[in-house]
Amino acid sequence: MQARADGSDILVVNAGSSSIKVTVFAPGLGRLAAASITEIGGIGQFTVNAKTTPIEVRDHFTALGAILDGLAACGLKMSGFSAAAHRVVHGGRNLKEPARLTASVIDEIRACSELAPLHNPHNLSAIEALADLAPGLAQYASFDTAFHATNPEVALRYALPADIEALGIRRYGFHGISYAGLVETLPEISAAPLPRRLLALHLGNGASLCAIRDGRSVATTMGYSPLDGLTMGTRTGGIDGNAVLKIASLFGIEKASDIVNRQSGLLGLGGHSDMRRLGQLNSPETRFAIEHFCYWVQRHCGSMIAAMGGVDAMAFTGGIGENDARIRREIMSGLGWTGLVFDEAANQANKTRLSQPASPVAAWIVPADEELQIVRNALAIIAAERAVRS
Repeated sequence: MQARADGSDILVVNAGSSSIKVTVFAPGLGRLAAASITEIGGIGQFTVNAKTTPIEVRDHFTALGAILDGLAACGLKMSGFSAAAHRVVHGGRNLKEPARLTASVIDEIRACSELAPLHNPHNLSAIEALADLAPGLAQYASFDTAFHATNPEVALRYALPADIEALGIRRYGFHGISYAGLVETLPEISAAPLPRRLLALHLGNGASLCAIRDGRSVATTMGYSPLDGLTMGTRTGGIDGNAVLKIASLFGIEKASDIVNRQSGLLGLGGHSDMRRLGQLNSPETRFAIEHFCYWVQRHCGSMIAAMGGVDAMAFTGGIGENDARIRREIMSGLGWTGLVFDEAANQANKTRLSQPASPVAAWIVPADEELQIVRNALAIIAAERAVRS
């Protein structure tokens, strides 16, 4: 790694409830360094450029300070950064595109904390910590919900009374930064224009689908929260609201939330949330968990395709989507009705193109890279700001 001191590098920050991940990008989008701290509030792991040591930090402010010190020891000092860019989970109704972090934008993020209480407060902690540590550094944000703001109102609105809907109870969708990156990356790897009707499958511990028509989201499987839609690592996916009310009446609201968000999904069905572990075991429970996951992906694919009026291509991304050939095969084998003719040898070898050359519907693997999309978004805003000044 070569140290830089021209003040042009960008710090990308992804803050979770108990962790912070940071990547440093050069203006040409090359990665210069990566650092992270886990288990904030206890004894965790501090990693800088793949070298890991134990660390104990009490809060996000301390953690971010330690990360910046670690980067400085590698030759990447604060004077070398032109901006910081953050992943923010929820942008609500108003934050529909990447933005520079002004006081009003930060207030909007804070107002969305009720919609994402496990995410936005920690995103804000990192934003505020960096503002204290580097007061003059420009900060930008990309929002996971923003990509789905182009869904038609009929897709976003629950059939609830207007006064309840006004409380923010509506569909937002998530994984938007991943999907936005997929839209930019697929033409680069396919050497062809973006398909008009693209079915995107973000499959990981958290999983969702997105119907992308002409580069814009028109439908997605997650809703008010990331709970809805597909079977996931620990989340139920779609579940009748009255079933949740019944669970809450029996166990209380907090326990019910824990059940449907953290004890269910693949974990609840097969005893493990990790698809790789389920694949290694061969019990009736683990086989059923995998079958359940694939069935609901296939079923929701039909819904997404209907929302687009057909499908020209599909793209797999996320940890499972990129790496699990067996799961892709199970899903694609149930989508032959779309015209897809997948190539089993290519699928088994994790090739970029999964479909046969003559297939009317193409299938691809597109590596997820949210950090790259976040820095792309920030650079686009910076370029627009410079154009206005000139």
